[in-house]
Amino acid sequence: MKVIVFGKNKGKIEPAVRAAGFTIVEEDPQFVVTYGGDGTLMRAEHAHPGIPKIVLKDSLICKKCSRITNEEVLALVRRDRYTIEELMKLEVTAQGKTLYAMNDIALHNEDARHAIRYTVSVNGKPIGGTIIGDGVVVSTPFGSTAYYRSITDSFFEVGMGLAFNNSTEQSDHMVLKENSEIALKILRGPAVLYADNQKDTILVDRDAEVVFRRSSHTARVVIPTIA
Repeated sequence: MKVIVFGKNKGKIEPAVRAAGFTIVEEDPQFVVTYGGDGTLMRAEHAHPGIPKIVLKDSLICKKCSRITNEEVLALVRRDRYTIEELMKLEVTAQGKTLYAMNDIALHNEDARHAIRYTVSVNGKPIGGTIIGDGVVVSTPFGSTAYYRSITDSFFEVGMGLAFNNSTEQSDHMVLKENSEIALKILRGPAVLYADNQKDTILVDRDAEVVFRRSSHTARVVIPTIA
């Protein structure tokens, strides 16, 4: 099996990957072995989208890491004892650009000293009036225990979460169906869009429309079959 090993400390795990019978390559892998935690998994998905990820632990924060050892994970996968879990991804489009995320997408005021003003509609239906605040966070279930939870003090397992960040008036957070489309109209900016922990951003200003939806792409995570 051909794999790419991904992570800032990947040199520490590469001997175990080779010892398990995998061939480490630079391109055209069957799997990507991520060595780290949730952040490493997200960066690997951005760098190698859609390729199944074998998640090995080198972090205290790793929701998709197995309870067994890294060596045991590799041995099970090498023996074809695994399933592949497909995780929902989001996409956001604005200014003719698109970002993808498996965790969450944040729209945030570019200048922390100045709130932004915007309106929201879900599936074409307006939700409330003008909202003033720092922006919104749209989350997948996988990402709902991160930024979304810090705002709402809650998480969810199915759907798409919409959280309002530090709005001046009460704005109820929402868990929507996965096929929902969320559209924001920026009335006063500037604001910036972030997806997961990626470096790429989109700057949006007055009169820009920002659309969030479920992506047709998914992230694929290898789950070892433990007897």
